[in-house]
Amino acid sequence: MSRARFYLVGFSALVLVDTWTQLSFKLASHQTGEFVMTTAWLKAAVASPWIYGAIAGYLSAFFTWMTLLKHAPVGPAFAASHLDVVTVLMLSALLFGEQLSALKIAGATCIVLGIVLLSLSESKDVTARATVD
Repeated sequence: MSRARFYLVGFSALVLVDTWTQLSFKLASHQTGEFVMTTAWLKAAVASPWIYGAIAGYLSAFFTWMTLLKHAPVGPAFAASHLDVVTVLMLSALLFGEQLSALKIAGATCIVLGIVLLSLSESKDVTARATVD
């Protein structure tokens, strides 16, 4: 598998798993209600299947992230790992009716542009190092 394909598949998997995790937490919170430090709330949380979806998502994200870090440059990898903020924002608007303000859209755009710029700068650094060697 080529390096570019590895990154595309790996980061897509990471975003998918991280998005799943955050949406699972949102769905669990809808089932359990507002957090109150009581035994009843804790029982409701433990009974929610979405909590287990979130735990599975965290474990999957951890292993995916460790695999990616073994091969990917840290700067762009760290930035790309935060793309789930954008996907959760968009899916929360679609699935839960949350409002998308101009400020939220501007923030999401900044995240995406930051990832693109870091990736471009890293690819230029790799190209420059390859021509020097």
